[in-house]
Amino acid sequence: MELFENLIAQINNIVWGPPLLALIVLTGLFLTIRIAFLQFSHLGYALKLSFSKNQDKNSQGDISHFAALMTALAATIGTGNIVGVASAVILGGPGAVFWMWITALVGMATKYAEGVLAVKYRVVDERGEMSGGPMYYIEKGLGWKWLAVLFAAFASIAAFGIGNMVQSNAVAGNIESSLGINPWITGIILSVLTGLVILGGIKSIGRVTSFLVPFMAFFYVLGGLIIIVLNIGDVPAAIATIFTDAFTGSAMAGGAIGTVIRWGVARGVFSNEAGLGSAPIAAAAAKTDVPGRQALVSMTGTFLDTIVVASFTGIVITMSGLYNVEGASKAVLTSQAFEMYLPGIGEWIVTIGIIFFAYSTILGWSYYGEKSFEYLFGAKSVMLYRILFTFSVLVGSGLSLNLVWDFSDAMNGMMAIPNLIGLLALSGVVVAETKIIKDKIKQEKAALK
Repeated sequence: MELFENLIAQINNIVWGPPLLALIVLTGLFLTIRIAFLQFSHLGYALKLSFSKNQDKNSQGDISHFAALMTALAATIGTGNIVGVASAVILGGPGAVFWMWITALVGMATKYAEGVLAVKYRVVDERGEMSGGPMYYIEKGLGWKWLAVLFAAFASIAAFGIGNMVQSNAVAGNIESSLGINPWITGIILSVLTGLVILGGIKSIGRVTSFLVPFMAFFYVLGGLIIIVLNIGDVPAAIATIFTDAFTGSAMAGGAIGTVIRWGVARGVFSNEAGLGSAPIAAAAAKTDVPGRQALVSMTGTFLDTIVVASFTGIVITMSGLYNVEGASKAVLTSQAFEMYLPGIGEWIVTIGIIFFAYSTILGWSYYGEKSFEYLFGAKSVMLYRILFTFSVLVGSGLSLNLVWDFSDAMNGMMAIPNLIGLLALSGVVVAETKIIKDKIKQEKAALK
């Protein structure tokens, strides 16, 4: 097992080297410029649209804008917001939080472009459901079937890591720490709950996540907000530390600024998934009149995930200073920081948060993996994938955390590469669709006057 862990770690280090990190950030920056900073100028409209009850119910699609966003958020707001941020701070120092923010800001443009292409090139599958995502826009938009197959293969496998074993592993670890319950027992319970939902497909997943995601995000953010309000005097210093360390790497031995950026970008991508090509699979199922409208909704997921939820984790951990303690564990650091400020309550906020975050992520990623597997092997393979996915929830509960994280990172990187190539090659399509949605928004505003 040790030999296998070392092999995965080496592959992970190669995949997540400087070339991929630069490609992710520069792709986001390139798309930001091409869509004229749309993620900033239209953020208010996008947020209003995301939570509006008056959504286009007559357009083609399986679920509403809101349900599609909640499914995507279910997959993105997960242990990356708790354990992932803690991991970034331990491995890269507080400055890593800054680079998570930067990755998210340019990643909003990436997520928007993914949403546009997902809806533009989606198809109706054998079961009468919408299917879309990078494998479809790479094949139909570029004609590169081989690259589409590579993405689908990587995504099918990655779903077992980032969207499955990492999540169940984090839940089992925290419950064992808090309640002393055997990880395998936790794994069995999670497996049963997962199977009950995913067997119903996207509509079942959409119903559950539409209820679960708003509740869990509010619960966790409220806990972080209480800590910040009660200790408001410590907040400016923590934020200053995050910004200072981002450019000095002072928390790292020898001031390794490259390490700070590396872990900030890697964990930022793990948290919000911009560039991975996962979220557009959910976006493709949305009822929408034009691709740009759902794309605006999709980009708010990155904002809510990293700029809002993950920020509370990063600031509280930095305020606590516990990341400097020798032997600090990324698995329980956030829990310890919350408990430090809210004795007797903080640990439970994080434990309950992780349970809900992880479970919802498992549900969202089950759909991503299923659609990728279906692309490769047809609709008849879906039930097999659901069974394997459910069983893997149990397996992940008892694995080494380092192995699970390294496996997830490696798969993330490999599925990101085909997706980023597709986004860059089809950026002209994104620009054309952006003009259409801008014109529609102008017409809607004019009609209200």
